[in-house]
Amino acid sequence: MKRNEAEPKREVFGSRFGFIVACIGSAVGMGNIWMFPYRTGQYGGAAFLIPYFIFVVILGFSGVVGEMAFGRAMKTGPLGAFGKAMEMRGKKGGKLLGMIPVLGSFAIAVGYSVVVGWFLRFLWGAVTGELMETKDTGAYFGEISGNFGSVGWHFLGLGLTFLIMIFGISKGIEKMNKIMMPVFFVFFIFLMIRVFTLDHAAAGYEYLFVPKWEYLKNPKTWVYALGQAFFSLSLAGSGTIVYGSYLSKDTDVVYSARNVAFFDTCAALLAGLVVIPAVFAFGMDVSAGPPLMFITLPSVFQQMPFGQIFAIVFFIAVLFAAITSLMNLFETPIEALQNQFHLSRAAAVGIVAAGACGIGVFIESGDMVSIWMDVVSIYLIPLGALLAAVMFFWVCPKGFARDQVQLGRSKKLGKWFEPATRYFFVGLTILVYILGILYGGIG
Repeated sequence: MKRNEAEPKREVFGSRFGFIVACIGSAVGMGNIWMFPYRTGQYGGAAFLIPYFIFVVILGFSGVVGEMAFGRAMKTGPLGAFGKAMEMRGKKGGKLLGMIPVLGSFAIAVGYSVVVGWFLRFLWGAVTGELMETKDTGAYFGEISGNFGSVGWHFLGLGLTFLIMIFGISKGIEKMNKIMMPVFFVFFIFLMIRVFTLDHAAAGYEYLFVPKWEYLKNPKTWVYALGQAFFSLSLAGSGTIVYGSYLSKDTDVVYSARNVAFFDTCAALLAGLVVIPAVFAFGMDVSAGPPLMFITLPSVFQQMPFGQIFAIVFFIAVLFAAITSLMNLFETPIEALQNQFHLSRAAAVGIVAAGACGIGVFIESGDMVSIWMDVVSIYLIPLGALLAAVMFFWVCPKGFARDQVQLGRSKKLGKWFEPATRYFFVGLTILVYILGILYGGIG
């Protein structure tokens, strides 16, 4: 496991804060902004929050901690980490299994980048006033999300993302996350305060926070709370492992994971406090799903005083959340090319960018990207998370995971660690995989 002296020195995050902010950026995304609000209302309001918070705590202190520590221990992404884990047992084939989360991360990024193009197009429409003047937001979105309807905006989103990434970890990803994530939270707090002043917004707060306790008896409440927590925390056996691989050994990964889980949850709650009361204030459909972002909310902005300003603020914030997630997703294949094939950063970014453009252009339509994202999120993402968990907690020698998580901590891990990780987390990940197939997606 010794590093070849001919290999270039591996990049690291410049600070613990930078690492945490980058991980928060990877976790905060579209699922927080449109899925969390309507799922909360759909499954019992505050009652939904009970299982959601439970699963966030469990997954944060097991799965997120594990992926961070696994990457740091192996100093490589899933491709190399899986290979090293199998070698510890005298086995081969780890790198082949490691391709699953690498491909999953790339595939979900390709689909996500199409949506980033939509965000850019809506932001431009808000800036020019075109979005505010359109009489039919559904038709407006339909034109953008049609076949090859936003190729230029799609490629612009990819260009912005890869331009940041070509500067590397500390000067690119970390630096931009330190800017984008604080701006995201400030902008959403600003929107939350404005929405609070709207007439009839109280109905939205009631929808979100008045518990309908009978929903706790509904298995779907627990299923979708698990899915929301799992996917929101970016558990995929890919990006978090890669970010962990750029981490120094004196960083407390338990503390880092706790902060990621906390701020990711704050982002979801903030989104709920902006989206739901605003939609209720103007008597629109809160359970619209993806159209909530691109059809319902633009209609809300059209009716609000100074709505153009709030539309611009909203889409800038959402765009920042999307790009920080996209950087994390694309970093997995980029790291694999650098580490396994010893390519330069620029060459690895160029290859991944070419692949993302070449494939992404053919799933431009809303229908195609929806099918693509469903297949990847149901079959590849949870499988990658499961394989990573098995590798770290089962394949690596007994006590290895505990020792790696313990690095950088002054307080000893309790006896809870092995049961929570080896059994409970692995079991929950298997459950997410099965339930995702049965329900056609739960996150």
